[in-house]
Amino acid sequence: MYKQIKRRGVTALLFSSVFMFSAAYAAKDAGQGHDYRTFHVNGKVDYGKIGDSYKADLVMYLAGNQFMAMEDVINDFQSKNPDIKTVYVETIPPGQILKSQILKQGKINGQKTAQNPDLFASVNLGHLVKLKGKGVMNDYNIYTHNKLELMVAAGNPKNITGPKDLARDDLVKSLPNPITEGIFKFYGSQMLKDLGIYDKVTGGQKCRSCWAVKGKTWFTSRHHRETPARIESGEADVGIVWTSEVMHAKALGRKIDGVAIPEPYNMAHKVGYAIGALKTGKNPYNAMRFMSYLSTDAAQNIYTKYGFGKASDADLKLHPIPAK
Repeated sequence: MYKQIKRRGVTALLFSSVFMFSAAYAAKDAGQGHDYRTFHVNGKVDYGKIGDSYKADLVMYLAGNQFMAMEDVINDFQSKNPDIKTVYVETIPPGQILKSQILKQGKINGQKTAQNPDLFASVNLGHLVKLKGKGVMNDYNIYTHNKLELMVAAGNPKNITGPKDLARDDLVKSLPNPITEGIFKFYGSQMLKDLGIYDKVTGGQKCRSCWAVKGKTWFTSRHHRETPARIESGEADVGIVWTSEVMHAKALGRKIDGVAIPEPYNMAHKVGYAIGALKTGKNPYNAMRFMSYLSTDAAQNIYTKYGFGKASDADLKLHPIPAK
């Protein structure tokens, strides 16, 4: 009996250690290899081949929170356009893309990445306005929508009822950083200000991968990868994410739940994903084909399946990027 108990104890300890290591690794790595993917027309997917940003038939740098939909989107697009044999897709915070990879030469894992993707998409039209100011982009459309939601542990053990609870002293928060992550820089921070709790929750700090309020509010580097891992490992109780991210995590069987944020605080009335073609891109025809594809029922239905909101006919029309 003692041997059985001892054996079970060792097994439990081993399982616990493996889980803690996996959670810590997930938070540290934040799925970076899966943020840089090359899709082949035969269905093969390569991960982390940064050099493909220079030579793929279509190169897209997109707001990271749509990472979960991209395989279905690209597979369907390539099935309709089989001559586009390789599509390189990067899904990280768009502010980081703009500042560190388009406006200046960037590196990922020590490798240079192309400054001239064919397409760039962001949840903030202002990013595209900056590219217009640089003379490299003229037009855009809105191809999908989203809204803010709170991510919590499965079963909601802290009984979190809404965004006002982010001011509770007993909760540890995992929030997108306000420097490179548009979800917080443009939307989450405004929600906290509208609720009158911004200073308490953030301490007025602006940093990345840091404690904004020690032991209470952590600012991530890439929230869509880190926050679920932090909540599952017990490092955080709640995080601000997109509704699509809660839906995706639950579909994967992760031990999380969502708490809806009511309008207007969920910012559904403001959030639109803007995409435009860079004039410096190497594949302008393929870029236009993809933008046209986004307006199809097939593309819209895929995004809806993953928890995004459908774009209207007016959204999908090409618009001139406004001046500053």
